[in-house]
Amino acid sequence: MPRRNRAEALDEKLLRLWPLPRIDPEGSKDSRGAVLVVGGSAQMPGAVILAATAALRAGAGTLRIATVRSIAGLVGAAVPEALVVGLPETRKGGISPAAAREIAGRAEDSTAVLIGPGMVDTAAATKLVVDLLRRLGKAPVLLDAEALACASIEPRAMASARMEVAVTPHAREMAKMLEVEQAEVERDPAATAVHAAHLLAAVVALKGPRTFIAAPSGRLLCNRRAGNAGLGTSGSGDTLAGIAAGLAARGADLVQAVAWAVFLHGRAGDVLARKVGPVGFLARELLAEVPRELARLSRRR
Repeated sequence: MPRRNRAEALDEKLLRLWPLPRIDPEGSKDSRGAVLVVGGSAQMPGAVILAATAALRAGAGTLRIATVRSIAGLVGAAVPEALVVGLPETRKGGISPAAAREIAGRAEDSTAVLIGPGMVDTAAATKLVVDLLRRLGKAPVLLDAEALACASIEPRAMASARMEVAVTPHAREMAKMLEVEQAEVERDPAATAVHAAHLLAAVVALKGPRTFIAAPSGRLLCNRRAGNAGLGTSGSGDTLAGIAAGLAARGADLVQAVAWAVFLHGRAGDVLARKVGPVGFLARELLAEVPRELARLSRRR
């Protein structure tokens, strides 16, 4: 792998010098963008619920969810703010690749698309992602969870995508994406993130005790200042991906959206560590902390 680039510190000082796009105080929900979240399965309905809710907590104006038909009603009841579309599913419970055209139609006026939370059936997920990367417009796309399999199975589809793409793997997922040992990823996560960003032509957030964010341009950021061990819990990654999608929908470019999301997610975890304890807080509890931390970091000094 290439020599590691020097990483910028991702902290409050950097974010205050890198403000998110201004929200029009007189604007409607349409002025804050529309997110489409694609994911979910009968086995994991909660993942798409967490990710979708997180997108709204990050300030996105409109939310749509495309999920398997068997849980669409449940998801709609859990996230009443969303328009929920039920899609055909495979025998293994995944979203059928045949749904790509319908999903692309639903995404036509979206300003960010998140694919992956709660998805199952790797083969079907990969075919769906490859087709969507061909069909979707120029709205940025974030890939997480099972959708990350596309990187190892069809890397050219990602590298040749016409829209900006971001991926948010942890070390084990990154190892699968690059077809290397997990120990290699953990030995030098910074170099791994830079290599993956170049290979996939994507923004990469390699999650871990230190999260590295690498852009295809070579820019590298490292979060050491926000977050704790308690964030290593089920659903936490879905929440992070949703925050990033919400910020991208509002107009942040993908590097900025991912960087802010990583820090906000970490700070929300720090607040809960003080309130609840260093471990044992739940991913769904992060959601309520996001708007407060977002407002605090966005406040002009």
